[in-house]
This record gives sequence, C-alpha cells and structure tokens, in this order.
Amino acid sequence: MDNLFHEQFFHQKSDDRLNSRQQVYLMCPPDHYGISYEINPWMDRMNQPDLGLAREQWYNLVSNIQEAGAVVEIVPPVPSLPDKVFMADTGLIDQNRFIMSRFRYPLRQLETGYAADWFRSRNYQVLEFPLGAEESLESSDVAPFGGCLVAGYGFRTTLSAHKTLSRLVQKQVLSIKFVDPRFYHLDISFCPLDDRRAIVAPAAWSRYSCELVEKLVPEPLVLELDEAMTFCANAIIVGKAVIMPSCPLRVGRILERWGYMICVSPVSEFIKAGGAVHCLALDLQGCLSRSEAEIQSQRETGASMETVLQIQAEETFHIVKE
Repeated sequence: MDNLFHEQFFHQKSDDRLNSRQQVYLMCPPDHYGISYEINPWMDRMNQPDLGLAREQWYNLVSNIQEAGAVVEIVPPVPSLPDKVFMADTGLIDQNRFIMSRFRYPLRQLETGYAADWFRSRNYQVLEFPLGAEESLESSDVAPFGGCLVAGYGFRTTLSAHKTLSRLVQKQVLSIKFVDPRFYHLDISFCPLDDRRAIVAPAAWSRYSCELVEKLVPEPLVLELDEAMTFCANAIIVGKAVIMPSCPLRVGRILERWGYMICVSPVSEFIKAGGAVHCLALDLQGCLSRSEAEIQSQRETGASMETVLQIQAEETFHIVKE
C-alpha cells in the first residue's frame, strides 16, 4: 500500500469557501474520555488513550472544521460517560427533529438523554423510536444517499428497526448487512461525498449488500481492506473539503481528481475506542425526511396524500418531554 498523505491544514479566505451554506457541527470535549469497557474490537482497557494527545487532536479537529467554513457548537462532557465525546452516535437530525438513538449496550444509553436536553433547549422536537426490548437503532448506522437511507445492521442496529426508521421519515431504507465486527457502524465503511459519489468499503458487508451499494452509488471510491482499516471513510464533508483521520495515497489522488480538498486530521487516540472524525462531530444540518420536491412529485404522480396522512396518524413515535 502507498504511503499516507502528510498531515495538512488548509487556510482559506471566507470568499474562497465552497460550501453554499454554513454547516454546523455539535461536539463534546474529551475531558472524561477513556476506555472503561470493551464493546467493539478496537477497545482494549489495557490500551488507554493518551489524554493529553486526545485533547490536542480534538481541538485540532475543531480548528480544521472551522477552517473549512463550518461552525462548531459545544455540549458539555459528563464524567460518567466516557464515550459521550462521540456525538454523532447519539441520534439523527431531521430538520428541527432530534431522533434519539437506541443504543444496543446499556453502558451508552444515558448519552441520549443528555443530548436530548441540549436539543430541547434549542427548541428541537425530540423523538424516540418505539422499538421492542431486543431492538436497537444507532444513528451512526444511517446515512442518506440517492433519495433513500442507507442503513447498516448486524452489530449495533437490528434489521427490524429499519422498518420503523422508514416509516418515521417516509423514505426507502437500503439495508446493509455487516460481516466484519471491526466495521461495526456504517460510518466506518460508507461515506457519501455528493449526489453521485461515496467512499465505500465492501470488505465490511455481505456479498448481496455489496451488490445493492454498487447499484445505488454511480461513482464509488472503493477501498481496499488495508485502506478501510485506516478509518479514512469515517470522514466529514464541508463543502468540497474532506476532513479525514488519514488518507491513503491512492484515495487522495482520486479525491483530488474529483475536485475535493483533503484535510488530514489525526485522531489516533479516539480510534483506540473505535471512533474517528465522523464519530466526533454531529452534523446539525441533517434532513432525512421527504423534501417538498418529493412531496410535490408524489402529488404529480397521483399518489394519495390521504394515505400518507393516515400512515402518519397511525404512527406511535413518542415525543419525549422533560
């Protein structure tokens, strides 16, 4: 495999930024971060992060996101929740709705309550999935692409929860089965870049799931296993900037050919817990549900809005109040 790109930072004037609207990310400082338990293959309590380096890497990531043209908002850490630093895991953003994750492991379930309090204080509607006792749905297993939602299952999210997700946002869900526990969340193996392109790691998925993604993504950047193991798919996109924890040389060449700017923001101390750049920053500009254009298209094709309203009325999604 080729050498990695050297760490780099880009400093653009405000009139050079390429994003059409300012993106906002929610992050939590790593004041109480550590490996207190083991719930994925990356975690080892005998291999604790260097907390000084973790703080340096976290603040460096904040700076890189801001330099790319986005805004970072901060939510306070909680001493008893070491994984709260991974804010993207706590829930899904759908315009003014915060849909709480249902974590598989009880050790992380309290994180959603603290996140919900923050969203309520900013007038978001807070929802929880009406899932069964054995069901789970974690937000890092879901990504919108091509007019549908790509959703993973097998390690943290149950397949049965995909139907509930589809009904809530009224979009088709493309279910992807994970077969390698090192890629336990979708955001380690699938990173949408734009309407046509995505970084994908087929080694993480079943053969049939690979075929589904191949049909969905017109121009995939297909990672080899060793490339995927660098967590380069666990990236965030700000305009035409790709902020990633590492960038294999071949991957960087393709991204640059496609017109993307690469910012490598190392997060080695967080990878020890199985998370990287995307895990650390929750995108507040999310929109999972049907757009006005989609609704209009449904009207033009003669589909009955009464049916849609009837479905909405029959839902049992819970609005969580204080």
